[in-house]
Amino acid sequence: MTRILLGLGSNFERESHLQAGLEALDGFLHELRCSPVFESAPVGIKSGPFFNLVVSARTDLPLTELDRRLKFIEADNGRYAPNRKGLPLDIDVLLYDELVGNFDGLILPRPEILSNAFVLWPLALLVPEVLHPATGQSFARLWEDAQIDQQLWPVAFDWRGVALTPPALLQAFPAPR
Repeated sequence: MTRILLGLGSNFERESHLQAGLEALDGFLHELRCSPVFESAPVGIKSGPFFNLVVSARTDLPLTELDRRLKFIEADNGRYAPNRKGLPLDIDVLLYDELVGNFDGLILPRPEILSNAFVLWPLALLVPEVLHPATGQSFARLWEDAQIDQQLWPVAFDWRGVALTPPALLQAFPAPR
């Protein structure tokens, strides 16, 4: 079984699309664990704010098949619809075991890990001890040293009746008013 880390995001009907994405992932991945959910201002596009989280899991699928299934989940949630509003669901492979390189256009580890707080902070909380395969540093250390100027804050989010975002995190980092 291969350890994978995935990033999920949505800026349209955010809660329902993330819920649907998690349900679909849970249907074929093993040992699924979720980070807290964060709300963030958009980066690189003009849109409303996003909800983002990171998922850790294990899979027996080869990388190309995993990526194909993720695209189907995105499509099922309207990602590629011609009249879509916003970005209903985005699922990115962040890490596939310790692979480093370009695999049929899929660059691993995903470069955005080091430049987007909405990816790095959830990684640091979910898998703090895991090492970034290219830098050799733990995600906790990378987050501690990060100098990323982005607005984001934890938000309350439940999946299957379980709070993904701990109340202490919500209290420590309240949403801006």
